[in-house]
Amino acid sequence: MEDLGHVAWPTEPIRTERLVLREPEARDRAVFVELLASPEVHTYLGGPRPRAELERETPEVPERWPGSLVVELDGEMIGHVLLRRATGHRRPAAAGKVDLGYLFLPRAWGFGYAAEACAAALGRLGAVLPGEPVVLTTQSANTASMRLAARLGFTEVERFEAWGAEQWLGMRAPLIPSG
Repeated sequence: MEDLGHVAWPTEPIRTERLVLREPEARDRAVFVELLASPEVHTYLGGPRPRAELERETPEVPERWPGSLVVELDGEMIGHVLLRRATGHRRPAAAGKVDLGYLFLPRAWGFGYAAEACAAALGRLGAVLPGEPVVLTTQSANTASMRLAARLGFTEVERFEAWGAEQWLGMRAPLIPSG
């Protein structure tokens, strides 16, 4: 995977009704570590990473590149949305397309924040790269992620076996601006 660094990605925050999506800052480091070390967050992502390892390896300002967006609620980070070019993807149908990923703290689950944040990020992507298709991969057992994918307009391309579980690959048709 690579970032969208060649794209003129606006750095101003994206504001929704309840959330702010912005570039990562040093103050977000502890929450990034928490997200990556959380057994609940990583139930369908191969398991958490050891906290001590994350504390050593996480840079002062984590995940800072175009397409990496901290999701903030009332001034506090609750999640991370990531849009990256899927250059090394396991599935040919996804190769070269923009891949949507997201992680949210368990305390933020069930309130629609992921849908709101992902829709806003996809809207920004559509403005920056009009007509760009987007892919999303999740374990088919992850029913919450499957519901979110459908809500965001992703449709199934294929299912495949990886990391000891059935994976679901969906694609979102590109939004073509009217003009």
